[in-house]
Amino acid sequence: MKPSFYNALTLVFCSVVCTALLLTASSAHLSSASVQECSPYAAHLFDAEDPSTPDRTIPGLCQDYCSQFWNKCSSTIPLLTDDPHIAKVKADQTRVCQYLALDDVDYCYPHLLSNQKLTQNLGRVQSDTDGCLQLCLEEVANGLQNPLAMVHANDGTHRFFVAEQVGLVWTYLPDRSKLQKPFLNITKAVLTSSWEGDERGFLGLTFHPMYKYNGKLYVYYSVEVGFDERIRISEFHVSANDMNVVDHTSERVILEIDEPASNHNGGQLLFADDGYLYIFTGDGGMAGDPFGKYGNAQNKSALLGKVLRIDVDDNERGPLYRVPPDNPFIHERGARPEIYAYGVRNMWRCSVDRGDFHTKEGKGRIFCGDVGQNKFEEIDIIEKGRNYGWRAKEGFSCYDKKLCANSSLDDVLPIYAYPHKMGKSVTGGYVYRGCEYPNLNGMYIFGDFMSGRLMSLQEDRNTGQWKYNEICMGMGLTCAFPGLINNYHQYIISFAEDEAGELYFMSTGVPSATSPSGVVYKLVDPSRRAPPRQCHYDPLPVRVKSNLIKFVPQETLIGIEPSSNNQPEPQPTQSYDWLQELIDRLGELGPDLATPLPTTTTTKPPRQSRRKGRRRKGKSRMEPGPELQSGRVRLSGDEEGRSDRGRVEIYINGEWGTVCDDLWTTKNAAVVCRQLGFRYALKAAKNSEFGEGKDMRILLDDVQCEGTESSLLECKHAGVGTHNCAHYEDAGVICGNSDYVVQV
Repeated sequence: MKPSFYNALTLVFCSVVCTALLLTASSAHLSSASVQECSPYAAHLFDAEDPSTPDRTIPGLCQDYCSQFWNKCSSTIPLLTDDPHIAKVKADQTRVCQYLALDDVDYCYPHLLSNQKLTQNLGRVQSDTDGCLQLCLEEVANGLQNPLAMVHANDGTHRFFVAEQVGLVWTYLPDRSKLQKPFLNITKAVLTSSWEGDERGFLGLTFHPMYKYNGKLYVYYSVEVGFDERIRISEFHVSANDMNVVDHTSERVILEIDEPASNHNGGQLLFADDGYLYIFTGDGGMAGDPFGKYGNAQNKSALLGKVLRIDVDDNERGPLYRVPPDNPFIHERGARPEIYAYGVRNMWRCSVDRGDFHTKEGKGRIFCGDVGQNKFEEIDIIEKGRNYGWRAKEGFSCYDKKLCANSSLDDVLPIYAYPHKMGKSVTGGYVYRGCEYPNLNGMYIFGDFMSGRLMSLQEDRNTGQWKYNEICMGMGLTCAFPGLINNYHQYIISFAEDEAGELYFMSTGVPSATSPSGVVYKLVDPSRRAPPRQCHYDPLPVRVKSNLIKFVPQETLIGIEPSSNNQPEPQPTQSYDWLQELIDRLGELGPDLATPLPTTTTTKPPRQSRRKGRRRKGKSRMEPGPELQSGRVRLSGDEEGRSDRGRVEIYINGEWGTVCDDLWTTKNAAVVCRQLGFRYALKAAKNSEFGEGKDMRILLDDVQCEGTESSLLECKHAGVGTHNCAHYEDAGVICGNSDYVVQV
């Protein structure tokens, strides 16, 4: 056997070996969802969990394995990656392996395959010996004065807005930088104090479901009118001149309710799936709801101790709100028509379940934490017209025995209640429906303000019962990842969900409206991450007029001893590894092969990098490769060959074609630009500004996008190949690639 033939054959085998090594690659390289699911550790292998780290095209290799990889397969490195640094150092084994190493050696390939600590509970959240679920945290914001609400505007920008009890609301950008100028400042109107535990103040904030188009938001706060204390629900509009500032002159008071005491002020506002505004009021304060014969909560002629539902759409003229025609007590004599449910004590933090991403199971359910009197705290699911029992019941227990024995009570029992030995003031949370941590899906996560306890409930679909698990902070190496911490301030004030569905909570070290010790934390499940890029999104651009304050984390990981340099190197995996065996056999064969070789071999062509932001320059008319999927786009026709502009061409069902510009808008252009790796669209080019694609079919016409779709095929259109236009109407785009547009 000639040495040259042996070398060529070795190259072929090594290509197979090294390509197979990458089967755990992220979606940036292998877009098939099934391949991503084959490796729950792809995010770790490619160091893709931290957005600040560079994209990897080769996974992190263990040092002993890397040496064998380099010895046998170094000649194939140019076929596997276009990383310029690897190209420079490919001839130096030490430098290559240093570059491919991971900071966290537990996740290098192939040792993680036999790491039982990482694989024994795959598919479940890790728990300690007491059954406490171990999660970690990321610090998101700090230095806040009792942060009690964090909401998003659902407008595609992925900003989040954090409200402080004193009456300030701050804007945070997706990179966690804070705008120096507050979004809303009504500190002069808000009634609060610096006393620890004072419940009055700015208590709730929500954005209209159509905020992106009407600019409306709603706030819930305490005010003093003469000698009376009230809760006030107001509507504001965002400024026409600055998308990050509210027009403070636009306030319209929707509703005011007298408060007989300074506590039990409620404070939750939200829009449910039906588009109506829900308002959650407290029972008026003091102990045992002593107002009237049965208390405010059981009195349908009072708005306190209730869940209210009103319609605030089309209220520019006429009444500020209307009562939905299907409200349950609209025809009951003496009852306030705004009431949706009653018998609540002081619901502190409620949320709407987004539902399972695939099945939509659970979608629209409203979960609330209702603060108890002196024995029990409870979690309820709110249903129309139902009575939640207070003051007759507290949790599952009777509080007022006479009312409790009343056969007409017909109250709804909570899905869960816990005694005061566990905590004394429930803080309602959210059902996790995010993308990043699949094991948390369907888990309702909540907390307790006084004890600082984090808790979870998981529904048993067969029995309808809810299983309780406490949540603990991961100890040892559980949270030993860059940016993660395992501790938080005790007083858990509120929970939040960002625009992508990830879960957060806010807590403080001093429960006072004026203490700047509040922190926002993001919940992280270290036991399993979603495949890289599966959860990727591109925020719409934010026009910023204010200065930006860069986020500087203050919290630290605790309980981790400094690592020792004298620790023994991890031993090679003992599990069966066919890749390793193939490499070993190649080494054994040597130049004088003793076994006959196959007469034919089939090899894959060199793989092209699909790293974010990179596209092939030059001619775009290339024969589509077998890996292309319907919906992929490219740009053609720019005379100077620039890659940020051109005629839009789309690949559908095996052919490239053009898009007609009948309804071509910047929203459509934004979808194309984002798909190509740009942040936003500068222009939706029409009338074949970049030439006519006469040698191909028109594949899409009458395209109408919302701007958030991942492909033009997800937008409304006339149908593939159906059109009533010509190539002189071929659509194009000009894209931009700036993080933020700053106006000065």
